[in-house]
This record gives sequence, C-alpha cells and structure tokens, in this order.
Amino acid sequence: MDNTFFVSDELGNEIEMQLLFTFDNDGSSYAVYLDPKNQNGEVFASKYDDDNNLIPIEDPEEWDMVEEVLGAFEDEQDEKEA
Repeated sequence: MDNTFFVSDELGNEIEMQLLFTFDNDGSSYAVYLDPKNQNGEVFASKYDDDNNLIPIEDPEEWDMVEEVLGAFEDEQDEKEA
C-alpha cells in the first residue's frame, strides 16, 4: 500500500489517510492508518486484499488482535521518543 490513500466517509466525501503500518496475521493483511488533518489521534484499521481494497474488520477477536498489535506499535514509538 502507498503511504497515503483516500477513503470515502458515510457522506461520500473523500478523505486522505496516512498509512502508519501494515502487518499480516493468519493469512490476512491489515492496514493501520489515520487522518493526518484530524488532531484527535483517532487511528483506523482495516483488512486489505491483493488489490489494496479495504475490508472492514467485523470479528471481535480480530479487533482484539489488531488492538494488541497497535499497542505494541505505540509502545515501540514511545521507546524511540524517550
């Protein structure tokens, strides 16, 4: 995936997103990204396919796994800044 890409919100508006990182787990690929213009720090995650189409994560166990990976990423970033 590119470092920036566009997603459509529920109103059809295109929003530029910045890719933080990608990872693979159990045969699925995941992207973690944010809206660089939004200062609230909200981070998004989706699965993506071979054509880089985003796919919603619907399984609560998958969300738990993604949150663990994101937590490890944030810890690593905090260590780099210290």
